[in-house]
Amino acid sequence: MPHILANVAVDLFFKGGPIMYPLLIAMIVVTAVVGERILWWWRTAQSRQPKVVEKILHSAEVGDWETAQKLAQSSTDPVARVLLAGIQHRHHGFEESIQVASAIELREAAKCISVLDTLVTLAPLLGLLGTVGGIMGSFNSIGVDELAVSKVTGGIGEALIATATGLGIAIFALIPLNILSSTLSGLQADFESAATQLQILLQKKS
Repeated sequence: MPHILANVAVDLFFKGGPIMYPLLIAMIVVTAVVGERILWWWRTAQSRQPKVVEKILHSAEVGDWETAQKLAQSSTDPVARVLLAGIQHRHHGFEESIQVASAIELREAAKCISVLDTLVTLAPLLGLLGTVGGIMGSFNSIGVDELAVSKVTGGIGEALIATATGLGIAIFALIPLNILSSTLSGLQADFESAATQLQILLQKKS
């Protein structure tokens, strides 16, 4: 069965016309990006230490800044790294240091999301381009020779395959794109929540 499916896929690929090559590249890029991001977010999830973040905030609440800083420095949680920047600059430039630390973490978290966003739009357009090419080829074949009918149907088939492939790649990229964007928003909310709590504690101490 897998052998038959592979043969069908290869056959459809060549019947889809020249546009299938850039679509194949797009599919490879989408697969690579999704795989890399899944691995990155899995590692990030493993590094999260919410209890340590709570201990950092508690230490800050009681004024034990030395312990809070040590906890933040030893933690693998990205939220703790953001809090560390605020703790180290609690006397001057607190907000700026938090913003810079958050931006660094979010830039890494958002890596390659723009690539998926681009391919969600680009893949259907490439498919549409293949559709246009296939239909134009069909019209050019009408009345040319005895094989005009087969060429016309071949051109229509090329158009449909290109369209379906482009849409399929876009759908395949859209689902992880939305999941990654939502997860990124959640991480950003965690940064903002922890930073706000730390800022409130600083204001109480001042």
